[in-house]
Amino acid sequence: MHTTRTPADPRHPVEPRKGPRKGPSRKALRRAPRARVHPAWWVAGTAALAIVVAGALTTLSGVLVGPLGATFGWSRSTVGVTVSLNMVLYGLTAPFAAALMDRFGLRRVAAAALGLVATGALLTTVMTAPWQFALCWGLLVGLGSGAMTTTFAAMVGQRWFVRVRGLVTGVLTAAGVFGQFVFLPVLSWVTERHGWRPALVTAALAALAVLPLVRLLLRDHPADAGLKPYGGTEFVPRPAAPRGAARRTVRVLVDAARTGPFWLLAGVFAVCGASTNGILWSHFVPAAHDHGMSATTASSLLALIGAFNLVGTVSSGWLTDRYDPRRLLAGYFVLRGVSLVLLPALMSGTADASLVLFAVLFGVLDVATVPPVIALCRERYGADSAIVFGWVGAAHQIGAGLMAGLGGLVRDVFGTYDPVWAASGALCAVAALMASAVRASPRGGPGK
Repeated sequence: MHTTRTPADPRHPVEPRKGPRKGPSRKALRRAPRARVHPAWWVAGTAALAIVVAGALTTLSGVLVGPLGATFGWSRSTVGVTVSLNMVLYGLTAPFAAALMDRFGLRRVAAAALGLVATGALLTTVMTAPWQFALCWGLLVGLGSGAMTTTFAAMVGQRWFVRVRGLVTGVLTAAGVFGQFVFLPVLSWVTERHGWRPALVTAALAALAVLPLVRLLLRDHPADAGLKPYGGTEFVPRPAAPRGAARRTVRVLVDAARTGPFWLLAGVFAVCGASTNGILWSHFVPAAHDHGMSATTASSLLALIGAFNLVGTVSSGWLTDRYDPRRLLAGYFVLRGVSLVLLPALMSGTADASLVLFAVLFGVLDVATVPPVIALCRERYGADSAIVFGWVGAAHQIGAGLMAGLGGLVRDVFGTYDPVWAASGALCAVAALMASAVRASPRGGPGK
């Protein structure tokens, strides 16, 4: 009797095969139906834990502004420069990380990223000069957290899910802000009671604790287990690992930059970064402190924003599966702009009802922009969409970095953050117009 020999079985010599495997072995297909829980959910859960830790590190900058100034006598603009570097590198790392994940796999890149953020956070505890802060926090933590950004969420969703892809992407995106919701009040309390160094050590230990789970549970592709993506009707072979990750990343940028939608989406996301990470997550705590609010209370309001990020982002993923993402984006930015313009009038020394209402509304809108932008990138750029989204995400962090630096400078010059809140609101109105201007993708390829 003739027995089919699969290329996955090293015991049987076969002719060399060019390109990716056409399908799973019969043995793998026989095993697949026995799984009670599709491995896609284990992958998504592990990815979520890693993103949670990275999210905690990205917002810790705002907690460090005051303590670093008190410890070393640094101005807010001095600290803001390193925070800007952290955010810009966070963004620029994302598209290269997407290409590296295609080349080396999700697991290796995620594990290396967690190691970087843990190392950077620990080294920050022993730095004494601004250039050392820039090296440890700006460079190492920026690079590590950038590899665990929403591009990572997009990669997991694209590889492992067909059905509920938008919803899963929204959940993984929300995991980053869940890290803020869980860790930020705790780290702020640790900072106030025990100092900023123990807070950094706590964050670093959290990253190191998740690292073994990533090594154990994070699978690179469903084809590795002989499975279809969750909700898929056809087996998807694992693509051959492309070489030249950096070259491919730049090539995708050059190709995408020739299309109008790329620049519109990059502009939209630059404003998104400026009006969230750049001003709110970096300067809300010191701004609230200017009005007499304690850092713990201000961090609790940020945590409330993080809690409602979960509601907003997951809901946005669900809506993106059903409605035009352009209209969703425009509506989100209009509402966000109004809330930022009103914020100076709401500021006080206590977390009264108006500030709580602001936190709830802003939390719903904060990261809700991500699923529609991912969907638009996927719609227009196909297999390269994760890398394109990485470049769009780089624009997000460039906008965030510029606003973080300018926010500290404005505060030093004018003694208030009020002009920055107003400028952020105006930028949101511009972003709403740009989102509306993105044309629907024609059949057959990305639009020009």
